[in-house]
Amino acid sequence: MALFRIILLQIGCGIALALPQAAYAEPPIPDVSLRLPRDLSPWGMFVSADIVVKAVMVGLVIASLLTWTVWFAKTFALAGARGRARRALAVLTEAATLDAARAGLRGHGGDVPEFVEAATTEMRLSADAFDPAGVKERVASRLERMEAAAALRAIRGTGLLATIGATAPFVGLFGTVWGIMNSFIGISRQQTTNLAVVAPGIAEALLATALGLVAAIPAVVMYNLLSRWTARYRAELADAAAAVLRLVGRDLDRGLIERRAAFGRAAAE
Repeated sequence: MALFRIILLQIGCGIALALPQAAYAEPPIPDVSLRLPRDLSPWGMFVSADIVVKAVMVGLVIASLLTWTVWFAKTFALAGARGRARRALAVLTEAATLDAARAGLRGHGGDVPEFVEAATTEMRLSADAFDPAGVKERVASRLERMEAAAALRAIRGTGLLATIGATAPFVGLFGTVWGIMNSFIGISRQQTTNLAVVAPGIAEALLATALGLVAAIPAVVMYNLLSRWTARYRAELADAAAAVLRLVGRDLDRGLIERRAAFGRAAAE
């Protein structure tokens, strides 16, 4: 009986040694790391991205640069314009006549001195007019159009911020969709759901989304700030125009009083 067991053991060992070793080996795992980018930094993802995603990223970076350029340019321009308007308004408030305001604003820049010049020109052209209300109406018409033109100059360029703020997220979303679509195409070609195949495309897609938000959020905030500052500047211009109209009214009233006095003296004689 013991001899029989020994014979069966030897036969089993021989069969085991005769089987190929490949039968016991694990199935090979495709090495996809050699065909996928290993650098997942922002620059590495940009370099390895599809041409469409690259175009989206470049466009969003350019939009962000334009946003900050417009912001700095309009901030300095509006700050200077508002400072000049406040100083000119102080001069108009202290002046008693239009000529005094014109003399006090000599050498000042900005839009308010142009208001005074326009009012002076209209007063000169209406020197032979007998209706003070008509003169004031014509001066007010000139100042209203000049005020509107100054406001348009102040807000010029901010429309670009509104456009970038409204469209940049959707442009980034387009890059996201394109990158995810490329990821699914990679899954289909590699015949594997390994994360190493999907991760680069998803990372590129998320980078496009992030760039879209980086361009859009500052643009919206800056547009709102510039809109408020422009509204305040327009209010300051309206105050200046009202001050000029008050000076015109005073000058007209003085001239009317002088004419009435001269007429009274002539009638008395």
